[in-house]
Amino acid sequence: MAISESEQLRPALETAQVLEFPLHLTDDYAGWILSALNQNRGLHVITLNAEMSMQARQDPQLAKVILAADLVVPDGAGIVLYFWMRGRKVSRCPGIELSEAVVRACGSRSPHSVFFFGGKPGVAEAASQYWEQQLPDLAIAGVQHGYLTDEDVQRLDQSLQTLQPSVIFVGLGVPRQEFWIAEHRHLCPNSIWIGVGGSFDIWAGNKDRAPQWFCDNHLEWLYRLYQEPWRWRRMMALPHFAWISLIQR
Repeated sequence: MAISESEQLRPALETAQVLEFPLHLTDDYAGWILSALNQNRGLHVITLNAEMSMQARQDPQLAKVILAADLVVPDGAGIVLYFWMRGRKVSRCPGIELSEAVVRACGSRSPHSVFFFGGKPGVAEAASQYWEQQLPDLAIAGVQHGYLTDEDVQRLDQSLQTLQPSVIFVGLGVPRQEFWIAEHRHLCPNSIWIGVGGSFDIWAGNKDRAPQWFCDNHLEWLYRLYQEPWRWRRMMALPHFAWISLIQR
């Protein structure tokens, strides 16, 4: 997923709706983010899937965060299915691919810096090292794992406020990363904040992303369940989402 370096205004977004939540539609999410970045305009980006949608229906605080987000991206086979049931084709934009496109844009003769926060100790650092090898010109403002003491929290807040990274990738899992971004966004109001879930583990080489066939056929969730069978309870949200999508059609 390449990002154009055009300085034009961000392309217009169409706002659709999935259950009670907004979803923004465009042919170029990465370009839209880059345009905002070049204009020094902060964003909270949420990659929405069926599981998060169902969580938000039970959690008013998560619903509030999604409703307030600047860019809500269709990430997940369930979202594609939702629109297919309504006779509309919507292309899935996997969060990891979107994040990778943003990283590559920042590492391509760009003044923009990135910050990696989240994951177990050593994971975010390994992810940053991966990108340093891929993109020698990438400016990495900082790295911090997600297991923080009270002192670590204060130190991280101060670092973010001082460094003002262009893009902050937060890998704390859903919904913790969404809550954390909403609570801390004021520290860097002109930054792009993106919740990346388990992307750090993949970039660090600790986990593999699903083979291309699974991705192309909207079955990445199945491969993830194979890797992490303990997720089966959370995956029960998927048939529930499909049923609600059907009866609300």
